[in-house]
Amino acid sequence: MAHPIGTRDLLIKGGRIIDPSQGLDAVGDVLLRNGVVEACGGTLGRPDGAEVVDATGLVVAPGFIDVHIHLREPGREDVETIATGAHSAVAGGFTGVCAMPNTKPVTDNQAVVGFVKRQGEAAGFARVYPYGAISVGQKGETLAEIAEMVGAGAVAFSDDGKPVESAQLMRTALEYARAFNVPIAEHCEDMTLARGGSMNEGIMSAKLGLKGIPAEAEEIYVIRDILLAKRTGGHIHLCHLSTKGSVELVRWGKERGINVTAEVCSHHISLTEEAVDGYNTNAKMNPPLRTAEDVDALQQGVADGTIDLLVTDHAPHHYDEKEREFADAPNGIVGLETALGVNTTYLLHRGILTLSQLVDAMSCKPAKVFHLPGGTLARGSLADVTLFDPSRQWTCDPRQFKSKGRNTPYGGHRFTGQARITIVGGRVVYRAD
Repeated sequence: MAHPIGTRDLLIKGGRIIDPSQGLDAVGDVLLRNGVVEACGGTLGRPDGAEVVDATGLVVAPGFIDVHIHLREPGREDVETIATGAHSAVAGGFTGVCAMPNTKPVTDNQAVVGFVKRQGEAAGFARVYPYGAISVGQKGETLAEIAEMVGAGAVAFSDDGKPVESAQLMRTALEYARAFNVPIAEHCEDMTLARGGSMNEGIMSAKLGLKGIPAEAEEIYVIRDILLAKRTGGHIHLCHLSTKGSVELVRWGKERGINVTAEVCSHHISLTEEAVDGYNTNAKMNPPLRTAEDVDALQQGVADGTIDLLVTDHAPHHYDEKEREFADAPNGIVGLETALGVNTTYLLHRGILTLSQLVDAMSCKPAKVFHLPGGTLARGSLADVTLFDPSRQWTCDPRQFKSKGRNTPYGGHRFTGQARITIVGGRVVYRAD
């Protein structure tokens, strides 16, 4: 089954079209026909029978793509399914998402990859692109069948949730994936430094009496993997960076022409370790929230292009799981429905990014870095479009989430910027109330 395609022409009228892939920032119209962009820009006539979407006052952008989320299916459908996660994605303005492989069973073979892909198509919300695991069972011992999983639809490979501790295995993965032009995405964490830690190592961890995770636990693997990418020519993509040192190391690698890309989560550019005060388990994630100096460096890294992508690391958990003692609670927060609000509030309205840079980091670059369709409104491209209001104010109410997860540190926070209409394949799949 293919992803559903709109059966009627759709004319998006009078919005501010921002498409960095074409250098476009102008008020105009976009016509969608048979699942692709028919025309973009200027004043377009309305074809007979076309549905009109009034985009006055809205930004019209290529559909957002989040390359790092957890959908929990198969295995933990009690906390999220592919359908509820994909519904949450379109409510946040995302037309495409990449699902991490730490499911039960692990997505380490073509059968599970195929299952994830089919479930995403059946849901009919955001497009779901499966990751494959780097190693069998995410055990870090044996390379998984990368070729077979690529054939089944895997777009990238990661053991996210666990680092690839063997440098030799990571080298082999980079070499093998290079033949298929797919990225290897690494969870950078030296477990000899991080094991048993539950928050950033620093003054706050000392105050709370919690074992901390030092910045170096991340940075050691960042430089290791950059050097392995240099050796192999493979594409290393560094997940959820959280420290100032990591930004500096990625910048070092890019300056030398090494094939390294990087991402940062919305929570790491907006919150510090102070959010953990009071043992708030909804502020517990891995890597942990760091310092204000780290947040500033991450924001500047996005602004200057050192960090390529903005992601969510959407990770739903059941309420009871998060209600444990802080050290025993699971890592992770939901993020698909808050990401745009966080990014516009903390990056756009504070002058860190322009609207064009924001759309680039949430749409164009994810498509380019992961070789995915979309990320542009050029004629003939996928009719995946996000319409959002960068000035709309709203208050986060987790009870309204489409996701099954409610584990967010942003409950009650006031944001400026919200998705209003999400279009996938020329079909409106989400419209805000």
